[in-house]
Amino acid sequence: MLAATCKLPSRAPKQARATTASRARLAPRSTTTPPPRTLTTHLAANGETTPHAHTRDRRAAKRQQNDQGGVPTSSTALSASKHAVVAAAAAEKPSLTPIKLVPAAASIALGLAIRFLLPIPAGVTGQAWSLLSIFVGTIAGIVLNPLPVGAWSMCSVTLALVTKTLTFQQAFSAFTLDVVWLIVSVFFIARAFVKTGLGNRVGFMFARFFGKTTLGLGYALTAAEAIVAPGLPSTAARHGGVMLPVILSLSKACGSDPAKGTEKKMGAYLIQNSLQCCNLTSGIFLTGAAQNLLCARLAEAAGAVGITFGSWLLASCVPGFLALVLTPYVLFKIYPPEVTETPDAPTMAAAKLEEMGPATSGEKITLGVVASLLFLWIFGPGLLGVSAPVTALLGLSALLCSGVISWQDCLQEKGAWDTLLWFSALVGMSAQLETFGIISWLANNVSTMLAGASMSWPMAFTVLHVAYFAIHYLFASQTAHVGALYAAFLAMMVGSGVPVLIAALTLSFSTNLFGAITHYASAQGVVYYGAGYIDLPTWWKVGGIMALFQYGVMFGVGAFWWKAIGLM
Repeated sequence: MLAATCKLPSRAPKQARATTASRARLAPRSTTTPPPRTLTTHLAANGETTPHAHTRDRRAAKRQQNDQGGVPTSSTALSASKHAVVAAAAAEKPSLTPIKLVPAAASIALGLAIRFLLPIPAGVTGQAWSLLSIFVGTIAGIVLNPLPVGAWSMCSVTLALVTKTLTFQQAFSAFTLDVVWLIVSVFFIARAFVKTGLGNRVGFMFARFFGKTTLGLGYALTAAEAIVAPGLPSTAARHGGVMLPVILSLSKACGSDPAKGTEKKMGAYLIQNSLQCCNLTSGIFLTGAAQNLLCARLAEAAGAVGITFGSWLLASCVPGFLALVLTPYVLFKIYPPEVTETPDAPTMAAAKLEEMGPATSGEKITLGVVASLLFLWIFGPGLLGVSAPVTALLGLSALLCSGVISWQDCLQEKGAWDTLLWFSALVGMSAQLETFGIISWLANNVSTMLAGASMSWPMAFTVLHVAYFAIHYLFASQTAHVGALYAAFLAMMVGSGVPVLIAALTLSFSTNLFGAITHYASAQGVVYYGAGYIDLPTWWKVGGIMALFQYGVMFGVGAFWWKAIGLM
C-alpha cells in the first residue's frame, strides 16, 4: 500500500555514502537541533504526497461536499447515527396513560349506588340487580371515557366475572354471534378499498359529479342509500361493505382524516348523515332492515294481519321520505362541516382520476368481489340459503386468497379487533339482562303504571313509545330489542285502545329510528364509530337531537297521513 502511494528515492552507492559521512564529521555542528527526519518530512521535501495528506484531503473534500448538500462523511454519519439511536430510544420509552380517576369514580359510584342504595325490587334476583348496576356503570364509563371503550368494557366484564355475576361462558357468549363477525369482516373488506385505490377512485368520481358543496355530497350519498336499502336488509353489510368505504375515500380525498386531526372538515358530517339517513331508509321499506321482518311476524301473531311490502311502504312513504329529504339539511345546520363549499373539487377530482389512469388488477378484483357480495346479500338468503355473515366471510376469503389484502393487513385493522371486543362485551351483558328478567320487569312496571293512570289511547300511545325508545339505551342490538320487547309493548298498546295495525307499524318504525342514539345502538352505528370520525359525547348529543327531529316528523306528519289513508 505504501509503495503504491509514494516512491522512495533509490539508495546511493557505498562510496558516495562514505564520502558524505566523512564530510559530515568535518563540518561544524549546528547550534539548532534539526527536526527528526521522518517519512512525512522526507516526502514533503521531495514534493511528494503522504498517506496522511491523502486522508486530510479526502476529509476536507467530503466536508465541502457536506456543506454543498452532498453525502456526509463516515464520521459525521456515525455521529448522526448515534444521535438518532439515542433519540429513538428516548422516543420509544413507554409513557404511562393511567385511568382518569374522576370519570372512573363517577361511573363506579353510579353502579354502586344502584346496587347498594336502591332496594332490590320484588321479582328481581340479586344477581340480576348486580348485572344491571354493572351495565349502567359500563355505559356511564363509555360516555365519561375514563379509559378507551374497549378497555373499559373489558374491565366491566372482568368485574362481572370476579363478582360471579356472570360465568365465563355467559360473559363471552356474544363472541360467537354472527352479527359480530359480519361487522368485523366488513372492516377487513373495506381495507381492500383503501389498499387497492378503488376507494379513492370512487371517492373522486363522487367528488367530480357532486363535489361542489359538502351538502351536495350528503344528498348524493343519501340517494345512494335509498336506492340500495330495499334490496340489502343487513344494515351492517350495507354500510360497512358499501357506504363506509365510499365515505372514507371521499373524505380522505378531500383532506378529512382523523389521523391528521381533520375529521370535522367533512368526514364527520358525511358519516353522521349516512348514519341518520339509515334510520329512515331502514324504516321506510319492509326489507330495509332485518329486524323489520321479525316485527312483521310478531305483529301478525298479535292480530295485525296484512302487513306486506306495499302496505308498509304506503304507511311510511310520506312522513319517511319527507324526513329523509330534510335530514341532510337539518344535520348540516346543527353539526356543520368545517368545509362547506368546494368549487374546485370537481376539477381536482377529474385531474386525479386522469392521473390514476386505468383500473389496476387489484381494483378489478375488489370490484368483482364487492359486486358478488351485493348479489349474495340481496339474493343469497332466498336462493342459496347463504346468510349475510357467511357471505361476508366468503368475500373476505376471496380477497385473502387473491392477495388483494394479506393477513397482516387484517391484523393491522385495529378498529375491527377493538369493535370485536367492546361490542361483544356489551351485547353479552345486554342479552343476560333479558335472560335474568330485568327487561321483562321494566315492561311490567310500565304496564302497571298505564293501568293505574286511566290514560286515553293517544296518551298511552305516546308514553309507551317514549318508554320503548328510552329502554334501547340498555340494548346493543335492534333485533334483540324487538325480540325482548316488541310483543309486550304491542300488547300494552292494543290493550290501551290503540288500533292494532297502527301500533304494530309505529313500533316497527320506532325500532329503526333509535338506531343512532348511541354508538352501540345498531350494527351500522358500530361500523361507523370504528372509523374514528366522531367522539362519543358528540355522538350521543347529535344522536339524541336527530332522534327527536326524526320522531317529530315521522309521527307528527304521520298522524295526518295515517288518518288520511284510514289507519287511524
